[in-house]
Amino acid sequence: MQYAYQEGLTVVEWFEERVTAAKRGRSGFDDMLRRLRAGEAEGAIVHKIDRGARNLKDWADLGELVDAGIDFKVAAGGIDLHSRSGRLSADIQAVVAADYVRNLREETRKGIYGRLKQGIYPFAAPIGYLDNGGGKLKTPDPARAPYIRQAFELYSTGNFTLEGLAEHLGQLGLRTRGGRPVNAKRLSEMLNNPFYAGIILIRTSGERFEGKHEPLVSQETFDHVQQVLRGRSSVHQKRNDFLFRRLLRCSKCGYALIGERQKGHVYYRCHSKSCRGTSVREDVVEVSLKDRLRRLQLRPDHTELVKQHLPQGEAEWLGLEQETLDALRLQLAKERGRMERLTDALIDRLIDRETYDRRRAEILASTNSIEQKIQRMEAEYGSVRQMVQEYLELWKSLHSSYEAANAYEKRDLVLTLTSNRFVSGKNVEIELSEPFVTFETELHPTECVHRWDDPRSVAQMIVETMKRMHVTRSPVGETKLGKLG
Repeated sequence: MQYAYQEGLTVVEWFEERVTAAKRGRSGFDDMLRRLRAGEAEGAIVHKIDRGARNLKDWADLGELVDAGIDFKVAAGGIDLHSRSGRLSADIQAVVAADYVRNLREETRKGIYGRLKQGIYPFAAPIGYLDNGGGKLKTPDPARAPYIRQAFELYSTGNFTLEGLAEHLGQLGLRTRGGRPVNAKRLSEMLNNPFYAGIILIRTSGERFEGKHEPLVSQETFDHVQQVLRGRSSVHQKRNDFLFRRLLRCSKCGYALIGERQKGHVYYRCHSKSCRGTSVREDVVEVSLKDRLRRLQLRPDHTELVKQHLPQGEAEWLGLEQETLDALRLQLAKERGRMERLTDALIDRLIDRETYDRRRAEILASTNSIEQKIQRMEAEYGSVRQMVQEYLELWKSLHSSYEAANAYEKRDLVLTLTSNRFVSGKNVEIELSEPFVTFETELHPTECVHRWDDPRSVAQMIVETMKRMHVTRSPVGETKLGKLG
């Protein structure tokens, strides 16, 4: 304003731009040019050349207006844009400003990629994590991280739509940083973000980097959620959330039974034309399930004797754990070797960039999964006794735990204990998962080898069975003695 007063000029409008002059599409700048072209003022005053434009396209637009007779004045530097020497000086300053911006962007980009290669995410933390300042890893948010884990676990069951799960999480208390409930769109973005499994994805370029932050979910859980998401391209909010929804299947056609309420009872029916007679009431399913749980429940004297027998197999179990860890580390080294060979193939132009990105994403996911298994095994190394005791605590109160649970807990218990649940006509067939199916077989053999009234025999059988299960765990290191959620 002081410059305008000294030059005897009248300012009719003041434009204050909050967007950097390096960017195109600034609303204030574009509005000023539009009004100048419309003849609403004779000219404009800018403080300095690089305050008006630091990209050559905007500078060219200003030059066209100057050529058209619009009077542009520069308050600092005494540059006359209407003289040949002044215009040349201004052009040079504009080019220098544009080059400064390009260099700044390039240096910023180098810094960002440097952080990414270190496994550090240099942008704002996604919901569920906390920012800890530049150059530092994101850490789990104690208030929101448990909700994120639960979101992945619940959606992986296939029993929720995005809308239904978003509503459920909102009822539990999950909120964005702005204090709003998470909607279905935001939830979809979260479930598709591999950051929660330990991989950094730059969506603008599709590049992936191995993150060093603590993952909230395992790679296996994340991959399973992606399969559920891909299989739910057209889902609809269900009116009823029955206890065994999508948990029961027809033994003939294999399709999931549909729950429906009739005359005060819940029925699960097969709607396939060839299986119209397949129908069972919900209370019948519960009776069958509870009977199965009673067969597994142990007496207190059984569990105490099992604990006494545990030390007999611990030394052998520790040796097997070490062998599995060594095999996992060897597998990890092979995956990293694959990554190096893939990079060499790209450099030698043996594969194109699209193929490289696809294979790199696959290797990163595999590497991430193996690393997480190693970390879990190292954290739980030597804790076989603790895991067995956790199973024993569950076995002591299977029936009462089910009776006292709410609907969500009952579903979780069913998924933990069983592998398949079939309905044939009006009969329910429940298949147990490991280790429960093995224990039931040993505890209730066709030929009476072990007796329920012989606690020592039962305890010895449980320890021996647990040892066999430990020996036959999968080669990728996933022990069947996992902790119960």
